[in-house]
Formats: sequence, structure tokens, C-alpha cells
Amino acid sequence: MNVCFLMYPWEDIVPEKDTSLTLIHECAKRGHGVAICTPSNLTVRNSVTYAFCTILNRHEKMPSSINSFYKKTTTREEMLPLAGFDVIFMRAEPPLDPLMLNFLDSVKEDVFIINSVQGMREANNKLYTAAMEDPGNEIIPVTHVSKNKNYLIEMIEESNADKMILKPLNGFGGSGVILIEKSAMGNINSLLDFYINKSDGTSEYVILQEYIEGADQGDVRILLLNGLPIGAMRRIPGEKDHRSNITAGGSVAKHKLTPKEKLLCKKIGPKLVKDGLYFVGIDVIGGKLVEVNVMSPGGITYMNKVYKTKIQEKVIDFIESKYLERNAAFLRKTDLKKKVQEA
Repeated sequence: MNVCFLMYPWEDIVPEKDTSLTLIHECAKRGHGVAICTPSNLTVRNSVTYAFCTILNRHEKMPSSINSFYKKTTTREEMLPLAGFDVIFMRAEPPLDPLMLNFLDSVKEDVFIINSVQGMREANNKLYTAAMEDPGNEIIPVTHVSKNKNYLIEMIEESNADKMILKPLNGFGGSGVILIEKSAMGNINSLLDFYINKSDGTSEYVILQEYIEGADQGDVRILLLNGLPIGAMRRIPGEKDHRSNITAGGSVAKHKLTPKEKLLCKKIGPKLVKDGLYFVGIDVIGGKLVEVNVMSPGGITYMNKVYKTKIQEKVIDFIESKYLERNAAFLRKTDLKKKVQEA
């Protein structure tokens, strides 16, 4: 099996923390061919989609340590057709580049892409969760999305809660997430102006969301594979930041899924699979879904460490099963066509 990881450059990897490298190492351990390319390295040659790839040379003796694997791996550069790969594994960092998906559209019928192009288009924005059907707000916090300042102020004033979360619709990694309080209504007007109105005269959508009690103690990152949870960790905010994202200074602790979190996974799992979102990270507070991460969900290195497990093995097992499925279907179709031609 040949796998192309569509991600950030090889030299930008931080071995101790990198989920992508953990997955790459597992592929290489199993003898699969591995190449990586960045979104900016996609190109079209004579109507065929190619990528300028960094190909990992195979090891005579595979290092068991991921750090050693990264240090000892040599690479070579080559321009390769994307349709020639068996799997394309999406690991590019957000925000999503729509042009990248346009390139992938041309090969999506030939290659198994995780996650699917259409699924990424639909889910890689916070409207995906905000618009999920949940009339009783059992799994989704009360959420408003608008660029109408007066409407948003009205929603804040009508809310029974003293606190709410405000964040940009196109934010990622915890960027721009702030806690607002009714007791500081005098500041909210200028905050909304700042978030909505841009210096170039354009305006941006913002999300106003119910504050969930316990959010100050962090959130839970759950990794789902084929709609089922395969790992979880609690992310705890740093002393000087209410955000629990690791990139914002948060720390990690063990976490056992609660009955509410298991129910949440059970409710959203089938939709994720239906949308071709096979490997997903969800952020949960108080049993409610806050965010879905479909491009480059992380956390495997942390979960492996605290649980003494190897989550990457389950992920690559799944990809291999999908490859075998598709290959068997192709061979069956080829065989049936041959029988018709020979009749």
C-alpha cells in the first residue's frame, strides 16, 4: 500500500508531539510506501493532478522509537501523480485551503481519501456543529452565528446565563476565543465591533455560544475512528489562559468517557461516517459538543503516553481494511467485465 500524507513539511515536525509522524511511523513499520506533500506542492500536468512529494526511503532495520525513526529517515524528492497512491491521508493544518480540495476532487474516485473531500468541505467550519439537529440542546450548546451586532447583543441580554463564549467563525486552535460576562456589557459593543468589522471594510461572522459550567476546568478531546471513540484526554487550561488547547498552554490528563460523552459519540458517529469523516477529533465540555476537528486531529502522542497504548495501530488497521475493500471491489468488477467480454 502506498500512502501520501497531505500535511506540513517534514522538517517542521516536532517528533515528541506529532500525531502525523506517529501515523507515518506505523505505516513505515508495516512496509507501506510513504510520501508527504504540502498543499502548496499540488499541481496539474497535462490534465493530471500531481504533487511534488517528499518520499521516505525505506529503512534496512526499522527504528522502534519514533524519535529515532525521524532522525534516521532519509528522503528524496519526486513529482508523482496523486491517483497512483492507494490512500491520501489529510493532515494539513487548518485553516482549510479550498483550492487544495479542488485538486483532490480530480482524484477522489481513484484514491481512498481520509477524510473525504466533501466531508471536509461540510465539516471544516463551526457551522457543522451549530446546525446539527438537537432541538433540546442535549448534545450541542445553545449557539448563535451572525454578523448582525444588534441581534447578538439581544441574544446576550435574553440569555439566562451570566457568561457566554464569543469566537470567530473561522478561528482554529483556540484563537480568538473569549469569555464575555453580562456584568461587562459596556465592553461587549466594542468587542463585537472588533470581531465583526475588519479594517478593509469587510465583515466576519462570529459565534456566540452558551457557557457550559465546568469549562474553566478544561475540555475533553475525543478521537473517533469510523464513528467510534478510540481515545480521550482531558485538556486543562494554563494558569493565565481560559483556553485548554495545548497550543495555548494547556496541559493533559487521563480521562474516562462519561455516560453523557458515550451517548454523544453514539449520536454523532453515524453522521460522521455518512459524511466520510472517518478520523475525527471532537472537543467536549460537560457532555456537549463544542467543536469537530476533521483536518488534522491531534492527541495520539498524549493519549498513548498516559494510557500506555498505541492508537495509531487502530487507525492504520482501518485504512488497510478500506484499501483491501476497494481493491477487492475493483478486482471483482474487472473479473465480471472480463467474463462479459469473453462471452
